[in-house]
Amino acid sequence: MHLSSIRLDSSLTMIVVVVLTLLAIIAVPWFWDRWKRKRLWRSATILLAVVLVVLTTGLTGNMIGGFFPTVGSVLGTGAYDAQGTDAEAAQNGEGLEDLRVTGAARGHRGKGTVVHMKVTGRRTQLTRDVTVYLPPLYFDAAYQGLRFPAVEWIPNYPSGPEVFTSGYQMPEQLDAAIAKHALPQAVVIVPDPTGVPKIGHDTECVDEVDGTANDTYLTADLRDWALQKLGVSPNRRAWTIAGWSSGGFCAMNLATRHPQWYGQAVSVSGYDKAQIDAETEDLFKGRQDINDANNVGVNVRLHPSPVDILAISGDKENSENSAIDRIRAAARPPIQLSTWRVPDAGHNMNTFKSQIPDVLAWIGAHTTAPAPAGRRVETGGGVLPWPLPRSGAHGSLADMDQ
Repeated sequence: MHLSSIRLDSSLTMIVVVVLTLLAIIAVPWFWDRWKRKRLWRSATILLAVVLVVLTTGLTGNMIGGFFPTVGSVLGTGAYDAQGTDAEAAQNGEGLEDLRVTGAARGHRGKGTVVHMKVTGRRTQLTRDVTVYLPPLYFDAAYQGLRFPAVEWIPNYPSGPEVFTSGYQMPEQLDAAIAKHALPQAVVIVPDPTGVPKIGHDTECVDEVDGTANDTYLTADLRDWALQKLGVSPNRRAWTIAGWSSGGFCAMNLATRHPQWYGQAVSVSGYDKAQIDAETEDLFKGRQDINDANNVGVNVRLHPSPVDILAISGDKENSENSAIDRIRAAARPPIQLSTWRVPDAGHNMNTFKSQIPDVLAWIGAHTTAPAPAGRRVETGGGVLPWPLPRSGAHGSLADMDQ
């Protein structure tokens, strides 16, 4: 049994852990004077009870917040949890045409097709898990030759693409939004922003100084791959990047760093600059220029571009609210910043999931519809990149590179 198959969000798991915790607590006084080696076994039973109490508390919080569906999603084991996907494609999405019959049949029922694959970046040579949602009409003969809008959805740390299906339950939400015409037929790309290992390896989607080019993989590499393999539009207004929590920061940061490629960004409960905590690596190694170049507030002040940003926070999320206030104070035209403050249950996935229908409707109102591939499109719409400082990460974007 793989760790990715051990559910953390099931009632059965919760019941088993609660029962074991109660038994461990009862065992402490019950066996207190019965042990022959009292010091050893008293300490052992107390430690066991404490560990199980902590585990029960953590599982309860996870059940309420809906953070991690499996043990594998917490530990970042590197094995993809395929629950909720409809097909597995070969490396870099080779063989997608083989899914045409299956995809068309699903499309007739108003359902998209969710495909998992490994994608290797041309520039960075990084290989990571990527899940792709192909909309109901993707395999329809009448839509062949059309270029679809793209939504790049960044999972929250330490999750990977598996949270898109088993956590966010996004395929059903996308099907519903498309059926109501709140969202056009759009391809949704869900990459692993971190790679493995995950614990203690929060990369914040940045090109690390002399490290891993996470930003470049998530932007230049995936965009280049999607244009070639998935038939999406090159128009920057057809590209939205979105995410929750750390994924929300990634979305705003990457869109404002690369406005020549993204027209819209959506952040739910995101922040404005890379976190510095026990889970985050030493991303910048003392380089203030790289740190500033990954600060959303600095980007919108020094490098304003025509990017539409939707930043959502819960009314109890003080840190996230403060981050949005800083971005609002720094933003200059032609940046268009919209903010929503919503009732929340704290910084957890349930708060995020309650906003998904409205977020998809906002994306639908700002992105483009599928368009004929032969139509001439000015990819960047006249929006130029700004000079990114050199991080030293292998293959990373720098200066006016694009």
